[in-house]
Amino acid sequence: MGFNLSDHWVWDFWLADDGATYHLYYLHAPKSLGNPDLRHRNARIGHATSPDLMTWTDHGRAFDAGLPGSFDGSATWTGSVVRDPTGLWRMFYTGSRFLSPDTMANIETVGLATSTDLATWTKQPGPVLVADPALYETLGTSTWPEEAWRDPWVFWDEPSQLWHMLITARSKTGTEPDRGVMAHATSPDLSNWTAQPALSQPGSGFAHLEVFQIVEIAGRQHIIFCCDTAKLTGARANQTGGVWTQPLDSFPAQVDFRQARRLVDERLYAGRVAFTRAGKPHLLAFNNVSADGQFLGGISDPLPLVIGADGYLELERAA
Repeated sequence: MGFNLSDHWVWDFWLADDGATYHLYYLHAPKSLGNPDLRHRNARIGHATSPDLMTWTDHGRAFDAGLPGSFDGSATWTGSVVRDPTGLWRMFYTGSRFLSPDTMANIETVGLATSTDLATWTKQPGPVLVADPALYETLGTSTWPEEAWRDPWVFWDEPSQLWHMLITARSKTGTEPDRGVMAHATSPDLSNWTAQPALSQPGSGFAHLEVFQIVEIAGRQHIIFCCDTAKLTGARANQTGGVWTQPLDSFPAQVDFRQARRLVDERLYAGRVAFTRAGKPHLLAFNNVSADGQFLGGISDPLPLVIGADGYLELERAA
């Protein structure tokens, strides 16, 4: 059955695990809008919990968007949750500010909310990180309709003794629209962030690479991200989009996304890997489009994953 709401579309999501309960944070917008394309301008973050990744209890909205004109005044988009050394939970999320009702132009930035219990969240004055025009494409510097700076994935790296953030962004250089890159920022304390050069190069066939996640399975790191058919370009222009992955020999380091492989097609999107209490990896994703191309929404049940013979993640085949 997965996770669904009868009166709201549900799509991108991320998870936090306190050791006893899985916490799901999901984007949602009311179906009363009529057109599912309008959901992006009206997205809010909801919260649900589960003991097993299968049965979910909804707890409603985590927090609201900001005041009109603020960095998250239009919508709150995808993020990630980490626990800092003091035990405080920190949610890094995307703030979206659309510039007018009749264009797709919007500015995306990274915001922060904090919680002691994963249920009650307090937004911090933000944003905490914006696109650095010295390193990344910004609105108006290309034909791309937005300032892409979203989907922050935050993790601690022991060797560097730094927190790292991976961000959906676009390069200042390269042949349009093949400029999708994995932006990178670092912090010693989760409060002060410094934008770094991208950890990938343009020209890998993705106009954007969305919803990054790094996971370790069987002693090797893997990256998960998404790109739909419409945003595949260059050498990938005739392929089908979806959830993509590739194994990593070392990270954080440069990633050659020309080596990425599709894990599932775009009937599922914004995939996340979660681990059962027994430690087995599973893919969850939202139900994206029907056979006739209509948006669906709602989050799938977990799909078990295995490592293929060549080291790439694969869905486990039914016996």
